[in-house]
Amino acid sequence: MLSRTPKNPGDTIKWLSEELKPSFDLVHKPLHMDEKHAELLYIKTVVDGTQLQQLVIKPFFELATDQHAEAYLNSLPNQQDITSKEQMLLEMTKGSVVILIRDHLLLMDIKKVNTDTVQQTSIEPTIQGPQLSLSEDIATNINLIRQRYHRPSLVIETMELGEKNKQTLAIIYDEEMVLKDVLEQVKRKLKAIKIPIIQSTTELQRLMNDKRRSLMPTMMMTERTDRVVYNLASGKVALLLDGGHSVILAPAIFFDFMTSMDDKYGSYWVTKSLKFLRYSGLFACLTLPGVYVAATSYNPEVFRVELALSIAGSRIGVPYPSFIEVLFMLMVMELLTEASIRLPKAVTGTATTVGGLILGTAATEAALASNIMIIIVAAVAISTFVIPINEMSFAIRVVRYILLAFASLGGLAGLVFGLIGILMYLTQMESFGEPYFKMYWQTKRAETRKIPT
Repeated sequence: MLSRTPKNPGDTIKWLSEELKPSFDLVHKPLHMDEKHAELLYIKTVVDGTQLQQLVIKPFFELATDQHAEAYLNSLPNQQDITSKEQMLLEMTKGSVVILIRDHLLLMDIKKVNTDTVQQTSIEPTIQGPQLSLSEDIATNINLIRQRYHRPSLVIETMELGEKNKQTLAIIYDEEMVLKDVLEQVKRKLKAIKIPIIQSTTELQRLMNDKRRSLMPTMMMTERTDRVVYNLASGKVALLLDGGHSVILAPAIFFDFMTSMDDKYGSYWVTKSLKFLRYSGLFACLTLPGVYVAATSYNPEVFRVELALSIAGSRIGVPYPSFIEVLFMLMVMELLTEASIRLPKAVTGTATTVGGLILGTAATEAALASNIMIIIVAAVAISTFVIPINEMSFAIRVVRYILLAFASLGGLAGLVFGLIGILMYLTQMESFGEPYFKMYWQTKRAETRKIPT
């Protein structure tokens, strides 16, 4: 690869044309008027034609000489530095225009962007706070972040990922607040990524994970600009990939995934009540299936006599053990959840609601499951959805089956043993050097002092 500006402009134009010649949308347009002469080379499907006409073509014919035209083009803010022929070829595929005028080559960024529409939040909705999320255009996303974080210490570094598609990645952090060790680890992991094509932030998150088979997420993905701003202010690093509608935040600990942005906007007691409800739902989601199996098969004495008899009576006619019953109903619930994600939005609500009602009613009437089991499965499903971040929600769904296996083998003792094992696993985990089960005990006043104004 060349490391300097090409010396022969005519040969460079010819080389670029040869490299892109098979493409139908390659345009090589000469501009002539009196003594003025220029040449344009670009790919029309990625270049904004209206902007090209207004910024380049029209002024060329209006200015007196080609010297004036070159001076004008050099003054435009979207001019790019030229380092090599290969770099020019790559920028052309992204929407840049090569201009040859007075034996000088100029490279102008005039890309057409169709992915800069900012949509409403769909994955992390909130009652209070901003309602708009990120787009799929990196420049638009950086603009949204800068509009909410007015700090001169905000640093945005860029690099390219993907040996073939050369996708742009922005590394965003506050130079005064960032954790230096975390920043170094993030950059080291990004440089170690060798992959032909990368398309999404989810794929990038997987590639950056040292422990590919780790159950719990160690980086957070979010579509909300306000969450990005709060995390930048607390010293975290944000990774923004061009073409992705979400941001990766690192490091991320367990309690970050249980925090909703409504917690920042609500009153004190409302926020504390919602957090208590959220953690209660997490506990219920993890333990209810195991408690049902343990209480019906191993330890019925933990319930009142009336409740134990009621549960035993509801299972009359069920032809298999309780853990098979629980596993069957949980798998049906997982299938309904997956179907609600994959089906078209127009039929999702109807199909999953009708399917759940029919399956639940038919299962109880056919004595394949007890009525109490239907209640427990519904409670577990609802409890799963209170977790604000999807990555943690998916992980908890897997942990639920691990605890169910422990309860099936050892009853309540096995369930408690499984919970202790999960806590031990969480306490030994780290996210970029930060303890995964780290707890914050600072007061609200201390939190306010930490966030720059």
